[in-house]
Amino acid sequence: MRTNRGVGEGCLVAYVRAVRTASGAVAVQVVWKSSRGSRDIEHLGSAHTEAEVELLKAVAAQRIAAGQDQLPLDVAAPQEPMALEIVSSRMGRLLDAIAAVYRQLGFEKACGRDVVFEQLVTARIIEPTSKQDASGVLAEAGVRALSYRTVKRRLRGYAKPEWRNRLSAACAAAAQLGPSALVLYDVTTLWFETDTGDGFREPGFSKERRLDRRSLSGCSPTRPGCR
Repeated sequence: MRTNRGVGEGCLVAYVRAVRTASGAVAVQVVWKSSRGSRDIEHLGSAHTEAEVELLKAVAAQRIAAGQDQLPLDVAAPQEPMALEIVSSRMGRLLDAIAAVYRQLGFEKACGRDVVFEQLVTARIIEPTSKQDASGVLAEAGVRALSYRTVKRRLRGYAKPEWRNRLSAACAAAAQLGPSALVLYDVTTLWFETDTGDGFREPGFSKERRLDRRSLSGCSPTRPGCR
């Protein structure tokens, strides 16, 4: 740390230095040097630990700054720390990762850059929920979602066979699957009104947020039939 101040006709420069002594301690000193060439060394003390060195340096800084006036900035400093208001937040890393995989699979091109479908896919990956609740999930993630009425208007197009065929072709191309290697699989949930689990019917969360006993059933369609 250095500072300048006028003394008579000369200029006095002060700085702090730490010197290792013969005993192994660290001596902290304030060196006052004049522009005329004279130098005065003020010894503040010796330290044996890093904490003591920092403490002596702080004392030296106060010694150098003693007698100096504060700048008249007329700015009232806050007496208490003020918390910053959070006006918005965004799950940036999660959303960017989902968007990158979505494009890597070829869904953006297959769907003709359909924003509604991409938002539905993003919401279902973040939290398996209904189409009506997807906007709430996206809002929590920091995405301005489209309205549910807009989603409903697009459902007929999503249900058409050509839409599913484009998505299936994109998945097969990304996984490098041929017609004989493609396996389709789907699951559904069966609910049972019982309070006792038996290893087959067990309680658990679902997209409907129900805690009733349930079981998962899978269906794999093949050429001979479903299994």
